[in-house]
Amino acid sequence: MEQNEMLSFRGVATDFSAEEWESLAPAQWSLYRDVMLENYSNLVFLGLASCKPYLVTFLEQSQGPSDMKRPAAADMQTGMYNFFKK
Repeated sequence: MEQNEMLSFRGVATDFSAEEWESLAPAQWSLYRDVMLENYSNLVFLGLASCKPYLVTFLEQSQGPSDMKRPAAADMQTGMYNFFKK
């Protein structure tokens, strides 16, 4: 990261393929959810989050990997890809 580059959620988020989403164990899902939400919260606290990413909204509303079915996993991966392309 260059000295003048701003820290962003994109820079700290982890992206998974649809297959990887499906293979997460409940403990892995919970850890991922907690870490991503904490990262976003820290960015908000620092004033570095301009908008709430779809991933954060999804994680706030989800209880676990059972909330993620195959089509939803594919959509999530695509949504993350589109978010990161910006």
